[in-house]
Amino acid sequence: MKTLALILLTAVASPAPVPAEPPADLVFDVLRNGQEFGRHEVRFDAGQDGALLVDIDIELRAGLGPITVFRYEHSSEEVWRDGQLVSLEAETLKDGDRVAVDVERGSDAGLADLMPSSHWLGYDVALTRILNTETGEPMPVEIEDLGLETIETASGTIEARRIRMTGTLTVDLWYDAEGRWVGCAFEARGQSIRYVLQDA
Repeated sequence: MKTLALILLTAVASPAPVPAEPPADLVFDVLRNGQEFGRHEVRFDAGQDGALLVDIDIELRAGLGPITVFRYEHSSEEVWRDGQLVSLEAETLKDGDRVAVDVERGSDAGLADLMPSSHWLGYDVALTRILNTETGEPMPVEIEDLGLETIETASGTIEARRIRMTGTLTVDLWYDAEGRWVGCAFEARGQSIRYVLQDA
């Protein structure tokens, strides 16, 4: 088993296959400059006809005492079947504006053929565009494989592969030997944002 894990970790970065059964949920504490900033949750369930349902909820808030100075909310539902994205519905509150996204395979000019920017599946280094789940539009990206690292989770340190995605932001993402998303970090508006996985 250790040998298999090593092989997987040393392989070239590529997205994990879409699981046939709902995997374990992902819950991240989000830190801003080391301080509590919010929560990012990815929860999985089984749908009809073998579909995989992926529910994503992000709530971020920064304030001065009881006064909120920054608020971000994002909720979405992805439906996957036979390894393909069937539909995506999302709503985002950002900078005081709400944006709704509704993408369905077969009716949205190939948008459902793009990997969504929800991070949980990972990304192939050959990708040049993904589906921005905030806007519903294609987003040009560059994906780099930065190799293996040891990262901290709430349960301790683990080995993970680091992927850098450059698009509207430059985001570093970490995936373990099974392809499970286990970490995230980026800079935004001069602030350092880091995700810490619970129960890794």
